[in-house]
Amino acid sequence: MDISPLYLSLKLSLTTTILLILIASPIVYSLVFIKIPGKTFLDALINLPMVLPPTVIGFFMLIMMGPHGIGTLWEKLIGSQLLFSFTGLVIASVIYNLPFAVAPMRAAFSRIDPRLIENAQVLGLSQYFVFFRVILPNSILGIAASSILVFLHTIGEFGVIFMIGGSIPGSTKVASIAIYEAVESMRYHDAWMMSLILIPVSYIFLLTINYLNRGSRNYES
Repeated sequence: MDISPLYLSLKLSLTTTILLILIASPIVYSLVFIKIPGKTFLDALINLPMVLPPTVIGFFMLIMMGPHGIGTLWEKLIGSQLLFSFTGLVIASVIYNLPFAVAPMRAAFSRIDPRLIENAQVLGLSQYFVFFRVILPNSILGIAASSILVFLHTIGEFGVIFMIGGSIPGSTKVASIAIYEAVESMRYHDAWMMSLILIPVSYIFLLTINYLNRGSRNYES
């Protein structure tokens, strides 16, 4: 059995998770603690990938990253195409998984005692230092849950990834696509082996999320 799709899935999941924690945390901070105009519309836009079919998201990303979108500019600047590349998968995965990163983190940020923030502001800390010294340290469990959820959701991606990256061995052929192709070509043994690897890994991560959520509730009480 070729394990490169499993490795590629783990690589994509880890890259997406790291990028989304860096991207989502300031977004959530703005949504929870800063009064900005049009917050309702921004919130709906962030959650849009949750309700749209993956094929719709994949189609628009295909157009966006193609020759009529940023694909041509990217190729001129970087020297490689964006579609059917690992970089394209990462961009698509980040956009598709954004709401899954925001939701648990937002819940964690919202549970922070406002008095902690008020005390920090009274002491003269700027919003930058409030974010790093107050918000993040008191939201570790929520950030961890957000990371695990994004990681697992990325491993299970199929529609968006398949439309953007296709099935190039060693480059864009992730585990979900490899399992689909194995079943399609009646190589059930390969499909079984990859599935049996992913199921316990996903289950362990879900148990971890449950443990973190329980720990968060105990901390609040």
